[in-house]
Amino acid sequence: MDNISDTIKIEVNTRYLDEQSEPAKNRYVFAYSIEITNQGAESVTLLNRHWHITDDNNKVEEVIGEGVIGQQPEIAPGKSFNYTSGAVIETELGTMHGSYEMQTSAGEKFQAPIPAFLLSLPRTVH
Repeated sequence: MDNISDTIKIEVNTRYLDEQSEPAKNRYVFAYSIEITNQGAESVTLLNRHWHITDDNNKVEEVIGEGVIGQQPEIAPGKSFNYTSGAVIETELGTMHGSYEMQTSAGEKFQAPIPAFLLSLPRTVH
């Protein structure tokens, strides 16, 4: 693998949370579950997250913070870390993308890109 960021595989699944959403108040709540797999040869630690959350009105919310769900997980070679979090947007459709700042056990920091994924109500995208 040419680039150290290529050693991190990120998979995302999303779910609309009907019971927490209030469409009449433009409040749409989504859960997203992420699996981060270390395909590299050394352990990595997730230090920080950086998200861009965009709704269908092109309103962008930027979220920058330490770790994920209160943790800075260390992921050993060949292992995965899973977590679920949430996002609230004002429209039925939106997207998220971003990056994780990671650090190898040797101390090298790098960005692992999180590809864009869709937040949408069931049956709104065909």
